[in-house]
Amino acid sequence: MNKLMINVLNIAIAAALVTGLSACNRNADAGIANGAADSGAGVAYGKVVSVDPVHSTVNHPREVCHDETVTHTAPPKDEHRIAGTAIGAVVGGLVGHQVGGGKGKTLATVAGAVGGGYAGNRIEASRQHAQVTTSVERKCTTVNNTSSKIVGYDVRYVYNGVTRTVRMDHDPGDRVQVQEGVTAVSDAH
Repeated sequence: MNKLMINVLNIAIAAALVTGLSACNRNADAGIANGAADSGAGVAYGKVVSVDPVHSTVNHPREVCHDETVTHTAPPKDEHRIAGTAIGAVVGGLVGHQVGGGKGKTLATVAGAVGGGYAGNRIEASRQHAQVTTSVERKCTTVNNTSSKIVGYDVRYVYNGVTRTVRMDHDPGDRVQVQEGVTAVSDAH
């Protein structure tokens, strides 16, 4: 045989070997995809259908405080203006007593006292002002501070045509290692 024919023959043999190995790998991958056992060293894998994270929510309430300026209005010391009314009544009564005589003097005294009392009340009202003060008060409220963390994963997988669910401590990816008795192994990656 000549050298050219030997090279063509070697290329044909190499192509046949590559095609055969590729078909073998495809068949093995198809078996794993359908949840069948991997032929290597007795290790079996199931095909992962879904992975759902399992969350745990924790609340850490905390107190938030701030200073606030508050205005207070205090009523005047003589809220009913008794002093002005009394002084006005006395002065009005004295002035009324100076007018007239007899029964008219008594009526003038009473009218002067009433009018003076009213006038004294109004004068004191115009001079009194409510006492306004301000103070700083500390106001606090409780704020909820929630946090969520993943505590596991609910993994659905198919093995030998049966769909099962297992909780794992990590996301296993697209396949999960299965031991005898169709139990997923938690540390498979």
